[in-house]
Amino acid sequence: MSEQHLPLTDFIEYPQQEMLQRAQDNYEQVKRRHSIRKFSDKPVPREIIEQCILAAGTAPNGANHQPWHFVAINDATVKSQIREQAEAIEQAFYGGRGGEEWLDNLKPLGTNANKPYLETAPWLIAVFTKKRSEDNGEQKQNYYVHESVGIATGFLLQALHHAGLGTLTHTPKPMSFLSKVCGRDNDNERPYMLIVAGYPADDATVPAHALQKKSLEEISDFL
Repeated sequence: MSEQHLPLTDFIEYPQQEMLQRAQDNYEQVKRRHSIRKFSDKPVPREIIEQCILAAGTAPNGANHQPWHFVAINDATVKSQIREQAEAIEQAFYGGRGGEEWLDNLKPLGTNANKPYLETAPWLIAVFTKKRSEDNGEQKQNYYVHESVGIATGFLLQALHHAGLGTLTHTPKPMSFLSKVCGRDNDNERPYMLIVAGYPADDATVPAHALQKKSLEEISDFL
């Protein structure tokens, strides 16, 4: 493919005071995003999830190969299968496979092997990485796959939150069962993360420990 560039026509330059206000507004909004573990079964229209996935698809990525695939799951039978297999893996993890240090670090969050939200929440979104992409019938190697999919997943979480939904990231290990359940069982794709999305339940809570965020000084340097 030959090199081709188009003029940048959709960048908007704001006055610096407005830039600061927009940055502050974004921070105030994004810090209201919390991982929750109690979801309502209130339906969420598919069109909302579609728009959020489209937003994720705009993420920067290696060579613009877009090495991701999103499987949005609303079907009750499929969600039940995911819960059954995820809980079996989590039973082993919390039974000791996770190791003493990891399990101790999870105690302030109050997590356990029971994952009823995998059935209750209206949507589960399984995120897959792709080693290769197809371009006009030609297989091409993907680059910076985990970095690219990680950024896209962040975009997706932000989009879901911005739309007004609660979220939770779920990463049972191993996640190979997701490949089979989602019909992506091939040598090119690997499950990366499972995102739970929906309205919070009326009795949803946030662990106090999860609200303890590091200060700007702790997470950054300016040179």
